[in-house]
Amino acid sequence: MDIIVTSPTELHFLGKSYGCAVGRSGFTVHKHEGDGATPVGRFRLRQLRYRADRLEQPETRLTTCALTLHDGWCDAPDHAQYNRPVPLPFGASHETLWRSDNLYNLIVDLGYNDNPPVAGRGSAIFLHVADPRGKPTEGCVAVDQADLLEVLANCGPETHMDIMPHGL
Repeated sequence: MDIIVTSPTELHFLGKSYGCAVGRSGFTVHKHEGDGATPVGRFRLRQLRYRADRLEQPETRLTTCALTLHDGWCDAPDHAQYNRPVPLPFGASHETLWRSDNLYNLIVDLGYNDNPPVAGRGSAIFLHVADPRGKPTEGCVAVDQADLLEVLANCGPETHMDIMPHGL
């Protein structure tokens, strides 16, 4: 029961196909911080974070927690908390997870470069809500919110995302 990404616009799960977006630089097997590429590989879905002010707790078997105004993610390769969730305010470079747009209404940590994190190999690689204008991500995989909720309803701790584009 794996989620499979086979192209910059196709995600497959349980016999269904969904539209998706990936990084603005496409796919890479040599990911590095800031390259805008989505890493190729097999990644375990770690945890779902969601905006409780915008959504009810989604149906899923993944570990779930509600986001707060103080949630961030360290993307500073030289920091000890690199590629880890951090409380805000935070002195080093980071992503703010509580966004004004809807892209992080649902965020699933894909378990990329986290065991242990290797400095500069990329951080904050998530499955999240797609931009309604069809814009690419900074390296994540993004799906329409309704489709993502449908997928998450069938995910659990055993679920992986296989990013295996044709031709690589």
